[in-house]
Amino acid sequence: MPSLTRGNLKTALNSVTSAKWRSLMTMMGIIIGIVSVVTIVSIGEGVKQQVATQASTVGKDLITIRPGKVINRDKHGQINGVNLLPTFAATGTLTNDDVKLLQSTKDVDKAVPLSIVSGAPTIGKDSYSDVAVIGTSPDLPKVLRQKVGYGDFFSNDDSNQNGAIIGTSVAQEMFGQDVPLGQSFDLLGQTFVVRGVFDSFKTSPLSLEADFNKAIFIPYEVSQDVTNQRATIYEILVKAGPAQPANTVADHINAELTKAHGSQQDFTVLKAGETLNVTSNILSLLTSLIGGIAAISLLVGGIGILNVMLVSVTERMQEIGIRKAVGATSRQIMNQFLVEATVLSVIGGIIGVIISLLINIVLRVSTSLQPSLSWRVFLLAVGVSVAVGIIFGTIPALKAARKDPIEALRNE
Repeated sequence: MPSLTRGNLKTALNSVTSAKWRSLMTMMGIIIGIVSVVTIVSIGEGVKQQVATQASTVGKDLITIRPGKVINRDKHGQINGVNLLPTFAATGTLTNDDVKLLQSTKDVDKAVPLSIVSGAPTIGKDSYSDVAVIGTSPDLPKVLRQKVGYGDFFSNDDSNQNGAIIGTSVAQEMFGQDVPLGQSFDLLGQTFVVRGVFDSFKTSPLSLEADFNKAIFIPYEVSQDVTNQRATIYEILVKAGPAQPANTVADHINAELTKAHGSQQDFTVLKAGETLNVTSNILSLLTSLIGGIAAISLLVGGIGILNVMLVSVTERMQEIGIRKAVGATSRQIMNQFLVEATVLSVIGGIIGVIISLLINIVLRVSTSLQPSLSWRVFLLAVGVSVAVGIIFGTIPALKAARKDPIEALRNE
């Protein structure tokens, strides 16, 4: 490194450390912007990996049918947008007749309904409103490729009995133990007995799938009885037949359901792996939102650097005059202040990256999020910091470089 550049760096570092609090406040916008970008990108990548793992666990032959038009497709059948709002307004568009139709459809191995029971389970005086109660059929474990760790799942012979299979989180939250077999709870005036506990499900935040670790599963027929036939189907899971291409089966299902619904596509058929695409679209929207906020923070940080460097030029006017008097060129003066602005910005970027790492660790320890960091994220953060320093440091640097040495020396 040339001695002149080393001198500029040393001068820049001295300037930053001599006014620590002013420098920190100046870098705050840069820090907030970098933290926002690095954190949201790492969370997004982590969620995508979790969803991909979840999708690979259930297999490539799983087809999901949901009420409403969840996605928009182009003329080639590819997803080009997510449309979640109609889903909540169309929760009753899937019926038991649809389940029977799918179960009898060619090339469909199994069709499993998932109905939501709008009631909170209770034990004594304690109510658990955050636990989902889902009505389903005996084929659910096979469709999801999920084992019942303790006890067993209900069979067709048990379809009218009040037995329940619970997730691992429910076991701890409601019963305070891992294997509460034989324990009971009340739901809508009826008593249910725990007959099985699922192994832990692999879940992912922001996925359209529910967290089944926090769910109670009861027979579909029972869910209709306890709700007076008001338990709406929010999802149907379909397993394609052996050696049948899942995409072909999905197209066939779409055609059959469209015909059964009077040519109205008030449902969505998601092919294998498309859940990941839907989640990716949601993450892209969130990333764009956070990216806009981060851009504003970086702009504020850049303006802060601009203001501080302008003040620094004014405060060091005599220094500029002396350096020019002894032979320093305008270019050397400009480089000195440009390096100082860049150092301010880069230090802010480094602090932002460190804070992002700490946030990532906290998220991994205290939540179900598993952020994923890569060298590209760090390169992006450093690159943005350097760019902000150069862009917003140029004006003060030019102002310093253009000063007449005699006028500069006269300044007090």
